[in-house]
Amino acid sequence: MNGQLDTRIKLALADENLHRAVQIATDRLRIKKADALTKIDFEQWRERGREIRAHVVAHLDYYLAELADQVQRRGGQVHFCIDETDAVEAIREIVQSHHATKVIKSKSMVTEELHLNHALEQDGVEVVETDLGEYIIQLAGETPSHIIAPAIHKTREQIADLFSQVASQRIASDTPSLNDYAHQVLRKKFLDAEIGITGCNFAIAETGTICIFTNEGNGRMVTTLPPVHIAVMGMERVLPTLADLEVFMNLLPRSATGQQLTSYMSLVTGPREEGEQDGAHEFHLVILDNKRSHSLGDPDFQEVLQCIRCGACLNVCPVYRQIGGHAYGSVYSGPIGAVLTPLLRDDPEAADLPYASTLCAACYEACPVKIPLHDMLVKLRARNVARFHTPPSERLAFKGYCKIFKRAQNYRLAVRSLQTVQKWFMTNGEFRSSLPGLSGWTKTRSLQGMNSMTFRERFTQGLVIDQISTQMMESSQKGSNNDTENGD
Repeated sequence: MNGQLDTRIKLALADENLHRAVQIATDRLRIKKADALTKIDFEQWRERGREIRAHVVAHLDYYLAELADQVQRRGGQVHFCIDETDAVEAIREIVQSHHATKVIKSKSMVTEELHLNHALEQDGVEVVETDLGEYIIQLAGETPSHIIAPAIHKTREQIADLFSQVASQRIASDTPSLNDYAHQVLRKKFLDAEIGITGCNFAIAETGTICIFTNEGNGRMVTTLPPVHIAVMGMERVLPTLADLEVFMNLLPRSATGQQLTSYMSLVTGPREEGEQDGAHEFHLVILDNKRSHSLGDPDFQEVLQCIRCGACLNVCPVYRQIGGHAYGSVYSGPIGAVLTPLLRDDPEAADLPYASTLCAACYEACPVKIPLHDMLVKLRARNVARFHTPPSERLAFKGYCKIFKRAQNYRLAVRSLQTVQKWFMTNGEFRSSLPGLSGWTKTRSLQGMNSMTFRERFTQGLVIDQISTQMMESSQKGSNNDTENGD
């Protein structure tokens, strides 16, 4: 693991406020999701969602062409962008062509991926995030800590301190006071904006429609008040038809926030037409590749493009729940980030992210489109080995491991040796916290020593069979007692 990632993890583990905020928020989201899923046959909807997304990704060229054609037929403009530089330049040109100096944004992870705010601010443009969570982290000068809840790592008291500093007066930490302050500030920004920029949850190929899910209504303000609307989407976020959208209207809110339906679902089809009451006069759709196409046709990683960015995998991940999102050093955190980031960024720091996982597969069980993230994490680790991105000490250790396990004689000798040597590093039956090579584990967890008898030795002496028989008898007796009690 590289030094930067290791440092961020250590800082996160030492931050009690972060632990408290992240665990409270993720617990709440998981509980709400579990309740929302009782209202539908989740497995049936989940399988249908997987089928639709897998079909789209397998035929992505066809659906992107259809989407672009329909957007242009309805008066919109489409910009296909190969990478971050291309996309940022396309958006800058639109802003500069209108001599705009005031831009408002709705929540968009893709624009975070582009570092768009920074690029526009360098041109002297005022960029304001209008999603409350995004607005908070913009004021704090931070990046999102969660895909759907950007400020999940902050407590209400920390937010109140931040707002008070900006307002030069004390803002109370209760939720209504915090919301009231944000509304007062943002209302004027909505009215003065010259360009609105949004993300895109889904784009409908058959109609050229973009769909935006929000819970605050800011998405509708961003798409209707400014005269120019720019929507930015990853190239994979396409659905074939409006009928397919019904599946994800059920899956996305339930998986993301535990709602049966999102508060606001906005459908935007091109610019405002003659006779319409609202909407932008000019519409641009920016479609970003940025190495997404590298996963197409790859049997190991193509399924990652099926992701609908619900964040459910983050809420169940034991690693994310301990370190939060910023420790990942990427726009995308948690299990999906540990897979997606190394595919989008080919650098040593990104290559380390697949090791930030227990491989427990809780992410797969939570995923509404059945992406096997745990399998992909293993394959990314294997890719690191093939590329010699692992430390020499690790490669040497696994070579020794291979030699030991190839021959039973070597294995038995190694076990007997470890049973003897381990006593030098133990206290009260546990390895000491400063154990060389294992301190990353032993500093925060207890690590028991090896038993004095191996399983093979216990089995040979009949001890394993005796133990199983005893447990079966106890279980049988307990069951008989329960039957009697129930009969009474």
